Order: sequence, then C-alpha cells, then structure tokens
Amino acid sequence: MPTRYIKKCPECGSVNLIYDEQKGELICSKCGLVIEEKMIDLGQEWRQFEEGGKKGRGGAPLSLQKFDQGLTTNVGEVSDIYQLGSEKRIRKFFRLKKWQERVSTSIERNLRLAMAELRRVASFLSLPNFVKEEASRIYNIVLQRGLVRGRSMESVVSACIYAACRSYNIPRTLDEISAASDVERKEIGRTYRFITRKLKLKIIPSNPKDYISRFASILHLSPKTQNDSLKILKKAEASELTSGRGPAGIAAAALYVSALLNDEKKTQREVADVAGITEVTIRNRYKELLEKLGMEEKLKIKEAESREKKKKGK
Repeated sequence: MPTRYIKKCPECGSVNLIYDEQKGELICSKCGLVIEEKMIDLGQEWRQFEEGGKKGRGGAPLSLQKFDQGLTTNVGEVSDIYQLGSEKRIRKFFRLKKWQERVSTSIERNLRLAMAELRRVASFLSLPNFVKEEASRIYNIVLQRGLVRGRSMESVVSACIYAACRSYNIPRTLDEISAASDVERKEIGRTYRFITRKLKLKIIPSNPKDYISRFASILHLSPKTQNDSLKILKKAEASELTSGRGPAGIAAAALYVSALLNDEKKTQREVADVAGITEVTIRNRYKELLEKLGMEEKLKIKEAESREKKKKGK
C-alpha cells in the first residue's frame, strides 16, 4: 500500500492518509490533497453489452457445447503453429500440443468428439442455441453415468438431440435426425428410449399441430390453408383419430386435405417427401379423415366447382 512510501502530506504535514481502493487515490484526511493517483480497478470486469442498466461479465460465456465449457486454453491449431517460422519452435509446440492431448482424460476426449458431432448435426437441422445447450446437458449426464458404453457416440448424440427437441416442442422427426447424422432411425429410437428410461425424463408426446407451420412453409401453402388444417386437426383430436398414430402423418394428411379444399393442389408424393413418410401413410390418414369427419361430400363439391372453373376458363 502507498502509505509505506509516503509518511506525511507534503501540503500540511499530516500523517493521516486514506487510500481509496475504488479510485486508486491516496488522500490526506486533513486537507483533502490527492497525494497519489493510480487508476487501478480492483473490482470485477463488467461490460455493458446492451442498452439500459443491465451489465454482463466480460469475455465469452460458458457453454455446455464445448467439452471444457470454454475454460481451457489450447496450444493452437496446426495452421497457427506452422506460422511460427523456426523449425525448432514448430517441433516444440507440436510436442506441447501432443502432451496436452495425452494428459486429457477419456471423458474429455469423448466430449471433444461428441460436442463437435452435436454442433454439426444441430447446424444441419437449423436448431436454436437453447436446444443445442439442452442436448449437450443431456449428453454430459449420460456420459457421467456411464450409459454410453456399448453404444456408438453418434447414436447417443442423435438421441440427445431428439430428446432436446421433444423437450422444447421443436418439430423434428426421427427420419430428419437420421438423415443428418447418418445413423439408422431404429438405432436412434432405441437409444432415445433407453436414455429417457434411465434418466427418467418426462417428455410430452409430440402434437401434430407442431408440424403444421413448418410443413406449410416448405410446401408454400397459404395462411388460410394452414389455419384450415389446424381446424381439421382439432376435429380429429375430438374424434380420437390422433391417438396411436404418428403425429407427422396426421399433420401431413390434414395439410393435404386443406390444400385440396382451398384449390392449392399438392400431390401426395410432395407432401410425403416433406413430412418424411410414405405415400401409403398419407393415403390411409387422408381416407380416415374424410370418413370420420364427414368431409367426403364437401371435397366432391369443391372438385366439381374447380372443374367448372376450368371449363369456363377454356
């Protein structure tokens, strides 16, 4: 502390000196003279990133998507090491990089590879950041409990992503995740059921309504067609048509019926490709909706009207 070097005030000769840690100033308590002024901030590093009074800590935030949550400093990438110039220096840094990998634990090595795969699959599926964080959290728990043994890392990562999507009601089918991760659909489903059973995850079953907006956007259907399909699904739920059936199939069939009623003709093949299901599934669900909801007559009238319009147009 500066009082060791300055015994008294040069102005009044007082020895009663006060050191202000916040401002870094040494002040005479008698006359108020600032004897020393050192701008030293001993507090925490806070920065204002947004407008308003809210402030955040400086530096990158912690993230579960990184094996070390972003706290570890790596020696450097290979491209960076080659820019050092001296061959002796390059060999030295290659040894340091190799030893850094050797001293890491098996869990850290597994996490490094798994988090890279998780970010790749999530980026392919265009998932938001909070879903990636949830999937990373689930994988960390699975790894700590030793549930990865006997299963491929890719299948566990895919199952964690699917569980995170289901937790936040993000509509992603097993077929989509399978296409993004190159893991079989059955293997992802088997691993997903195993993880949810072991971790006792309470996940609400998928609702067909969650798929409507995404399917309608890809098929370029109008808002009216989208709203009508939601009404059809509401009637189907009341008639218990959705129970025991795949949500993607029911949603696709409702969109197909709604598109026909609004003169937005889409083939069963187009709708099936978007939903990731077969044409047979679309056809079966379509017939069930028409029969149970009594929409056959309405659809026939609409088809007759559209034929009349075509004749008049010619």
